[in-house]
Amino acid sequence: MRILFAGTGDIGIPTLRYLAFNQTLVGVLTQPDRPAGRHRELKAPAIKEELLCVAPQLPLLQPESPRTPDVAAWVQALMPEVMVTMAYGRILPRALLDAPSVACLNIHASLLPRHRGASPIQAAVASGDRESGITIMYMAEGLDTGDILLEKRISLHRRETSGSLSERLAELAPIALAEALDLLALDKAPRIVQEHALATVTGKITREDCLLDWSRSAVDLERTIRSLQPRPGVIATLPLASGDTIPVKIHSGIVARRAQGTPGTILRSDARGILVACGEGGLLLGTIQPEGKGRMHSSAFARGTALAQLG
Repeated sequence: MRILFAGTGDIGIPTLRYLAFNQTLVGVLTQPDRPAGRHRELKAPAIKEELLCVAPQLPLLQPESPRTPDVAAWVQALMPEVMVTMAYGRILPRALLDAPSVACLNIHASLLPRHRGASPIQAAVASGDRESGITIMYMAEGLDTGDILLEKRISLHRRETSGSLSERLAELAPIALAEALDLLALDKAPRIVQEHALATVTGKITREDCLLDWSRSAVDLERTIRSLQPRPGVIATLPLASGDTIPVKIHSGIVARRAQGTPGTILRSDARGILVACGEGGLLLGTIQPEGKGRMHSSAFARGTALAQLG
């Protein structure tokens, strides 16, 4: 079948490769190049960079919005039978949903209806979910509300981060898509209505989401740290002996369930690291990163910094 792919983030790269080498890919829709880095130079989306490597001859469109009439005309001219989207970052209008003659499919990185929206991988880790997966769904005008074609499930590892889960789901996506396309070709693809009453919705990660609140439980904070690794990471403040605080980025931590103290106080710092009291339990900091410096173990940071601590 003639397939049009729409995607932006690097999680969609394995799917793009699968379509380029195993299906009849007729074009790619992605977001525009954006300023990035310290010098704010234009950087192409990951999908565009990959397309230029694997199939530079294919049509590529980078509209600011998919709702403009010229986008619908461009898509219709390619005569796709199936449109596949993954991490495109835009809600498609009805004109694009109706353009494919067979189906418009979205690859979503969660087990719907749980974790609809922009950050399902981070939400799965932060929530302590035991499993996640890939959902192939028929696209609708709502936010991840369409009928389900199929799901593929995986168990989360004990120390899973959003980065590691994203890599695993990225590799699972083309496997799920291949099965879905086979079912469509055989006219055996099911349509399973979502249980909308069970839906949860995630938003884009904000700066506020990255600020660690010591009044929360250590279990929640440790999950939050892993959910925002490797990026954007979380920021917390540690008390100094001078009475001031110092911000640090925290890359890892271990829950100390029996620790007790006023949230945000340092209970001890030794060769094992810095132990900070939380709303429930304590968090033993592992790898941290002071502003303007490289990563280091919290014990090394404590040796060179006058921290305020009990005892």
